[in-house]
Formats: sequence, structure tokens, C-alpha cells
Amino acid sequence: MHIEEHHWFSPNLNRDMALKIYGHWGKPFMVFPCSCGRYFDYEGMGMINAIDGFINQGKIKMFCIDSIDAESWYNFALPPADRNARHQAYDRYVVQEVIPFIRDHCRLPNERVMANGCSMGAYHSVNFFLKHPDVFEGAIALSGLYRLDRTEFGLSAADIPDVYFNSPVNYLLGINDPWYLDRYRHSKIIVCVGQGAWEEEAVADTRSLDAIFREKSIPAWVDFWGYDVNHDWPWWYKQMNYYLQRLYG
Repeated sequence: MHIEEHHWFSPNLNRDMALKIYGHWGKPFMVFPCSCGRYFDYEGMGMINAIDGFINQGKIKMFCIDSIDAESWYNFALPPADRNARHQAYDRYVVQEVIPFIRDHCRLPNERVMANGCSMGAYHSVNFFLKHPDVFEGAIALSGLYRLDRTEFGLSAADIPDVYFNSPVNYLLGINDPWYLDRYRHSKIIVCVGQGAWEEEAVADTRSLDAIFREKSIPAWVDFWGYDVNHDWPWWYKQMNYYLQRLYG
């Protein structure tokens, strides 16, 4: 497998950032790590090995990026508005720095990228896709939370006005602009969750997303796996192979 590692100083984040590339060709995927995770976690936790058939056959090419969750949503010392502002800097890093890098690396100047991640990475995948459907072709999101007024983030409903445009279940309800809706309706949206251990809040948020997608006539594959399916890597391996087979098999 072809692997590269790249580092640069991000002017949007005012810090060094890194990413790893797995594969030589194929549909580009931007992979967001789990909460406070790193760009090498997909490899370290076994996912790259689990889906290596699709990578080695040139069907997909994975760009695994760093998170700054510890500086934004998990920085409980900051007020919600400041956490939101730090995430917005990450948004600019992704769209203004990483996306052009991916397009240049793939020699596809107008290519839309698939977003992918598990747990917190699923949140980022859905959030970035919904905010930038001209940049992202869709998402494969596994076991995510999609509203920020969760104990996980130390936020409540009273904080939502300060983080509204990064809380998908909240802002998606209010999107009626045809520019967004038309792009959503011509994208590949897969949102999956198990119904076993540690998935309760993810199930609730996934059901909320499903209801909004249906209300707005957005075709999304929202998939609920069994009551034995836990919030854990072995299941995410199976889910990724299942969906990649159906998209690129």
C-alpha cells in the first residue's frame, strides 16, 4: 500500500497540522478521527487494514487528518462561543487548506470528497458535509452524536445559540435554501449506528437526523444495526466494508 505523511503550518489554526494518505488512486475520502484523536488513528486502530482491499484496488484513497477537538468542543475551560470560534478556524483549515491539497494530490481540480469517521469523526463528517455540500460529495458516518447540547460536550440547550451552526440536528431543521437542498439530494449520505452498548445517545441523534432528512425529501441511507452492535472498532470495520462494497464494490 502506498502511504505518505505530510505536515505544514496552518495559518488558519496558527499551529502545525499533519495528515496521512493511504492508497494510490480512487475516490478521495477525508477521514476525521474520534474525539481528540490523531491523524494516524485509523491506521493504529486497525481500520486501514480492515478496508485495505478497497485501497489496494484503487477504489478509494484515504486522507486521514488531525483533529483539534481538545481546543474546541472538548475544551471545557472555554465558553461555548469561544469553542465555536476555534472550530470555525478548523473549518477554514479543512476547506481552504486540506481540500485544495487533496484535489492537487489526486490531480482532480474540481473533485468533491467523501467525508468519513466514527464517533466524533461521524459528527465532523455530517457537519462538514451539510455545511459544504459543494466540497463534500457525501458522508459515511458511523455512531455519531449530531447535536451539541449533550453531556459529552458539557453543553446544554441554553448554549445552542452560541454553537447553533455547528449542531446539525438544530440547524438542518432551518435549512430551506434550494442551493443546499438540491446538493443534499444529489449526494451519497450514509449514517449508521448500532443499538448495543454505548450507542443510546447516538441512536437518538441518528433518529432525529433521519426524521429531518425525510421531512426535507433528502434521500439518505440511515441504517440501524442490531442490539448486539456496540460503539466499538470491530463493528465499525464491518460497517465500513459493508458500505464501501455497496458504493464501490
